[in-house]
Amino acid sequence: MPAAERVLLCSGTMWLVLQSLLLLASCLCSAAAFPKGCYPSEEEGLKTFRCSNAQLTEVPRDIPNDTNKLYLDSNRIPFLPRDAFRDLPLLLELDLSHNAIASVESGAFRGLAEHLHSLDLSSNRLVSVSKDAFSNLKAKVNLSNNPWLCDCRLQELIRTVDLAAGSSGGIVCDSSTQEEHVGKAFLQVIADTDFCNVYKKTTDVAMLVTMFGWFAMVISYLVYYVRQNQEDARRHLEYLKSLPSKQRRSEESSTISTVV
Repeated sequence: MPAAERVLLCSGTMWLVLQSLLLLASCLCSAAAFPKGCYPSEEEGLKTFRCSNAQLTEVPRDIPNDTNKLYLDSNRIPFLPRDAFRDLPLLLELDLSHNAIASVESGAFRGLAEHLHSLDLSSNRLVSVSKDAFSNLKAKVNLSNNPWLCDCRLQELIRTVDLAAGSSGGIVCDSSTQEEHVGKAFLQVIADTDFCNVYKKTTDVAMLVTMFGWFAMVISYLVYYVRQNQEDARRHLEYLKSLPSKQRRSEESSTISTVV
């Protein structure tokens, strides 16, 4: 083989080896950027990012922004902050089940309204969540197996979200503003009880009681004021009567002059 061909062959081989090394280094760097226990994959043509059982205590920040399915289940995430998923415009499915989530800030799912069609928040520690946290979200939401407080706030939330099929029976009253509802499925309870209407009536009664209290205080003060003036007038008359006639007439004249 001529020397020139050998040089070209060696150069080509070296170039292929260099490209392979660069590709490997790129893959290693990308993998190193992910939290331990997290990895990307492709499932049924959808780009998936799995972080199941990864001991996470917060939502990872280095999730590929072209992710379609995100699994963060079975971790230790305690709450969802505002804009937690705003860099994932193509997300279709989000699994946050079996965590320790007790709080969801308003705007936590901002940016997901257009594409997200499945949100799993089952088996967490949710007691009460504002309906604003799910504002404009069209996804099917699973809220089962949480220690819910059954009140007007939960009633408003349930009316706002679109519950995942078969999950409604798992929304059970762990506590309630009415003790007899504890342990019952929430949808069964609100079939007979309007928590928000009960709350409104309670508020109205409280306002009436407060207004009546203030009214009673004003009337009491007026009665006290009138009686006190009457008592002062009576004492003054008795004092005038106790004076000698001449001095009394002088006092009365002085009083009349003062009045005039």
